[in-house]
Amino acid sequence: MPDYLDDLRLAHVLADAADAATTDRFKALDLKVETKPDMTPVSEADKAAEELIRGHLGRARPRDAILGEEYGVEGTGPRRWVIDPIDGTKNYVRGVPVWATLISLMEAGEGGFQPVVGVVSAPALGRRWWAAKGHGAFSGRSLTKASRLQVSQVSKLSDASFAYSSLSGWEEQGRLDGFLDLTREVWRTRAYGDFWPYMMVAEGAIDMCAEPELSLWDMAATAIVVTEAGGTFTGLDARPGPHSGNAAASNGLLHDELLGYLNQRY
Repeated sequence: MPDYLDDLRLAHVLADAADAATTDRFKALDLKVETKPDMTPVSEADKAAEELIRGHLGRARPRDAILGEEYGVEGTGPRRWVIDPIDGTKNYVRGVPVWATLISLMEAGEGGFQPVVGVVSAPALGRRWWAAKGHGAFSGRSLTKASRLQVSQVSKLSDASFAYSSLSGWEEQGRLDGFLDLTREVWRTRAYGDFWPYMMVAEGAIDMCAEPELSLWDMAATAIVVTEAGGTFTGLDARPGPHSGNAAASNGLLHDELLGYLNQRY
């Protein structure tokens, strides 16, 4: 089995470059923000970070394909880098420090492309998380200064901490009743949002999280970090991996109950 460690090292180099670009424009008074056709914001920093990553990959991995949130798909083949230059753009443009660059390498296999490398870098929080298939998940300042991640062992909903982004998406999908029933059963709920709750599941700080509508670039990197930390990452339809247009992540022990509540009246 390939060890993917060279690809992981490259992903860290890409994240370093993106961090420098995004941090430089964070809270800039002259930051330019546009509205995309789907009515979500995109800043000049989103575009610059993705262009930077694409440029690095074009030189270092010219045969690999790239899928990015801002510029779509480029290239074909069995290996595809999936990029979200700033996950949490709404936070970024308002000066909220909860945003990250997500970088994943996906490889063709059974059931389609699957993530084999993931880096989640949140420079305004001073945090970075990463994983490579078969090598575990880690968090730290660098590859050599890191601690291994492990999901929690909480097995009862009444002891569990559940995180989400907002209520509106659950309501729009007709899943709000089940979602609210779940929040009444658990010990604690918090709306951290975006990449962060998945990383907290991976490090055992919370026990489960879910979002009703996501894109592949929102999930590819977070999915492998969660699974390499011993957790479970699926769509709301229970399909493993980042392919369902939505996500549920847990320590594994609570996953069936998590999906049961979110699907109970759907």
